[in-house]
Amino acid sequence: MAYNPCVVTANWKWKNIFKEWHQHWGEMNSENFSLSEKIVSTSYIRQGREARRSHEQLIRHLLEQGKCPEEGWSESTIELFLNELAVMDSNNFLGNCGVGEREGRVASSLVARRHYRLIHGIGRSGDIAAIQPKAAGSSLLNKLTNSVVLDILKLSGVRSVASCFVVPMATGMSLTLCFLTLRHRRPKARYIIWPRIDQKSCFKAMITAGFEPVVVENVLEGDELRTDLEAVERKIEELGAENILCVHSTTSCFAPRVPDRLEELAAVCAKHNIPHIVNNAYGVQSSKCMHLIQQGARVGRIDAFVQSLDKNFMVPVGGAIIAGFDESFIQEISKMYPGRASASPSLDVLITLLALGASGYKKLLSERKEIYLFLAQELKSLASSHRERLLHTPHNPISLAMSLDGLQADSDKAVTQLGSMLFTRQVSGARVIPLGKEQTISGHTFRGFMSHSEAYPCPYLNAASAVGITREDVTLCIKRLDKCLKTLKKEGNAAKNSSAVLPLCQEETTEE
Repeated sequence: MAYNPCVVTANWKWKNIFKEWHQHWGEMNSENFSLSEKIVSTSYIRQGREARRSHEQLIRHLLEQGKCPEEGWSESTIELFLNELAVMDSNNFLGNCGVGEREGRVASSLVARRHYRLIHGIGRSGDIAAIQPKAAGSSLLNKLTNSVVLDILKLSGVRSVASCFVVPMATGMSLTLCFLTLRHRRPKARYIIWPRIDQKSCFKAMITAGFEPVVVENVLEGDELRTDLEAVERKIEELGAENILCVHSTTSCFAPRVPDRLEELAAVCAKHNIPHIVNNAYGVQSSKCMHLIQQGARVGRIDAFVQSLDKNFMVPVGGAIIAGFDESFIQEISKMYPGRASASPSLDVLITLLALGASGYKKLLSERKEIYLFLAQELKSLASSHRERLLHTPHNPISLAMSLDGLQADSDKAVTQLGSMLFTRQVSGARVIPLGKEQTISGHTFRGFMSHSEAYPCPYLNAASAVGITREDVTLCIKRLDKCLKTLKKEGNAAKNSSAVLPLCQEETTEE
């Protein structure tokens, strides 16, 4: 009997779906190849058949293991796989007659090709992880992507992670989803304890979910800004553990802010029975950040950790991974998502990981570490040549900071001007942090905004070694930064000289 994806029910496991699909396609291909031998030489057809089998064996291994392949696939294998998934969706059935309101109709063939004709999205109205009866291919894509991503999280250092899913929202909204899920478990809670990090989206995530952020200022240790554990404990005692929704900590951050003391915070949360949500926005690429999460879960409590797809896997913005150590809680979060969802983030990350393979992704992570050391060396040398210094932030494995004291002394505007100069010279991502900036977000005023502290001792410039960076990026950045600093220094000296000459000129005019 021919396979009909219409009869697939939501209760089927994705491996069962694949097993029947693969059997069907194997039978069909065998018949077609036999027929082809009547048209073209049998030896040539057999050669072509073996070539196709090599693609199918890769696909079979992927579906059997549910893990990222060690070696990356060719584009032809990936496209074959996606095209065969697409024909399992009802919108691509030959002779399909759709009379509902959501039938996968697409007006533009360009849009259809962009999505490999996988139009139905993922999930159902009540659960983003549910299987769609009329979209077996898209459902299989969704389940498989989550399985491959889980494998990558384990490979990256969080080996005891139990469950994860890709959600078509960036990090901030994904954190909001986690907080809203916790609301049902702790209906009386109204506060979220948050060691300060000056990034708007993670702050607004708490506000959007309807909670009151309790900002805990960091403590300065050398050049580093670190978690004030005593202040966290005091806030718990002051507010009462039952009134606290969770502790919202951070791993990846801009220097001189360094990752929170995750192990200690996890132990505090376990002690007081308070949930713990970790913002791990671009931490997957750092073995140090992932180790902190693994250790935090081992010694204490971490309920979920959230990471961005674009920052860690070099795909377009718009997706995140929500992961955790309790499968039931992660499923609870996925069910909180209302309605179906776009499959684009899942499709993007699956294509990327299949193309890279586990070995390719590990190579990128290794190269990132090497370039971090190169960036640190180049920034230190440049800072020294301009009588500045590379701030000592050994606990931050991705971001670096260079002081701008001399620039501040030359002119109050010179620091912010440096940021503008770098941007117009096509140096993106570098952050220039002046002293004393204030920012009000949802009624809360942050003093010293962007510096993660009310009064950091000096202005500074940030640069990061993130996944995908090259030595050429670093070399060109340092060259352009050097030119900008020299230009600003020259302008500063000229301004000082003109201000020194001006009173003398005025005096001479008066005497005349």
